[in-house]
Amino acid sequence: MTAATTGGGTPPPRTVPELLAWRTALHPDRVAVEVHGVATLTFADWSAGATAVAAALRRWGLRHGDRIGLLFGARDWTRFAVAYCGVLRAGGVAVPLSDRLAAGQLAHALTHCAATAVVHGDDTAAPPVPAGLPVWTCGDLDQAGVGADGEVEPSAARPGDLAQILYTSGTTGRPKGVAASHANLTAGAPNHPRRLALAHSQRFLHAFAIGTNAGQTMLLNALTAKAAALTLPRFTPVRFARLVEAPGTGSVFVVPSIAVELLDSGALRGRDTSGVQLIGSTAAPLPPAVAARLAETFPQATIVNYYTSTEAAPAQTTMIYDPSRRDAVGRPVGGQLMVADAGGNPLPAGTTGDVWLRAPHPRAYYRDEAANRATFRDGWVRMGDIGRVDADGYLYLTDRHQDIIKTGAFKVSTLEVEAALHEHPLVAQAAVVGVPHPVLGSAVAAAIVPRPPADQDGLSLPALRGFLADRLADYQLPARLLLLDQLPRNEGGKVLKRQLTDLFDN
Repeated sequence: MTAATTGGGTPPPRTVPELLAWRTALHPDRVAVEVHGVATLTFADWSAGATAVAAALRRWGLRHGDRIGLLFGARDWTRFAVAYCGVLRAGGVAVPLSDRLAAGQLAHALTHCAATAVVHGDDTAAPPVPAGLPVWTCGDLDQAGVGADGEVEPSAARPGDLAQILYTSGTTGRPKGVAASHANLTAGAPNHPRRLALAHSQRFLHAFAIGTNAGQTMLLNALTAKAAALTLPRFTPVRFARLVEAPGTGSVFVVPSIAVELLDSGALRGRDTSGVQLIGSTAAPLPPAVAARLAETFPQATIVNYYTSTEAAPAQTTMIYDPSRRDAVGRPVGGQLMVADAGGNPLPAGTTGDVWLRAPHPRAYYRDEAANRATFRDGWVRMGDIGRVDADGYLYLTDRHQDIIKTGAFKVSTLEVEAALHEHPLVAQAAVVGVPHPVLGSAVAAAIVPRPPADQDGLSLPALRGFLADRLADYQLPARLLLLDQLPRNEGGKVLKRQLTDLFDN
């Protein structure tokens, strides 16, 4: 077992509205959130808008703890920020949802959390919601509550109150609602102006979707960072690359799939990337080969891989790219790390077992006690990953529990095979799954998105196995190969391996 905690004193828990009020008092005219070419939001406007939304919701009859669905797209990040803090200021619970959800997925989330209303973006069509559920735009609420500063108490919320329900990506089944308190969301937030995060940047750039844990992290970053949040109404590599090069963009946050698309597109070719000092990758493991390409493309930047989950946040491990520790995912920050046996007992360094993270003010599944018992224990969160911690405290992942391939007498890590595949010059993206085999039980199958223009003969199964022969054991080599135009992914950029397995069956 290894454990680490963040340094410095721990400030008393706060609510998200209190954090917004603090930043507004410090920097009322500073831009907090910008959607490039669409809208900007200063802290003063953020506070005023949140106050107006809170007043309108209270007039409507919102009760303390009522759940409000927030359905927004990328163009409406500023409105989403206003609606989110307005719901929380009124004492409600925000349920962030992507506007790209299918009707059935949206209905499941709203029904599961027993939402009492839905607020959507001004540029988003009225969503198909369960019958009888009130639906408003953020703009309507904002206008309805204008001038109501004296009608809403400074904040109806308390640090221990439920603040947010975020639905998991559903890569392994139907999404679960992960509930977080105000104290959880504000844990580690600065309490002094000189301790604002990302002080080296005027702006931090991202293209994360609303309704994902990565997106919510960016929203909280906007409250706690010196830099403003900058995003796009629609991601394309060329548009993103222009903002990477723009003066003041000192931090860039990506998921591995965006990093690969950006690097392979050529959009960064010839651009000055020297202003970027931090590249942060999250949501999925960053293949070492991709990290090396990022380090080459951004020579002035520190490349950092973040490992966490919707359930474990804000606990995480961070790893600055180090060629001598290519496969490590880092040491703990903002919480504690443990590798344990099946009974939850800590294991010594170097021993493989279940990975657990622990954060102050832990989260929990909403209305799912059976899942809570399987995942949460005394503040610890079972990550669903298998890994080990070395003598220096670095975590190495073997695989997801459900993704390990049992082939004959061997167990194969899909992460290890995927990392080797990413070293191939013609491979843009890769994912590995187990498929049924009549003798071995399961066989290793690789799905690849070729890097254009690609020589298809160079990516034949025999050629690929020959490339991997010096990198992997024979039982790890793919027995089946599928070339795709794109991998099936969810909103957070994670590969949907269940869908991928089905493709091999077709």
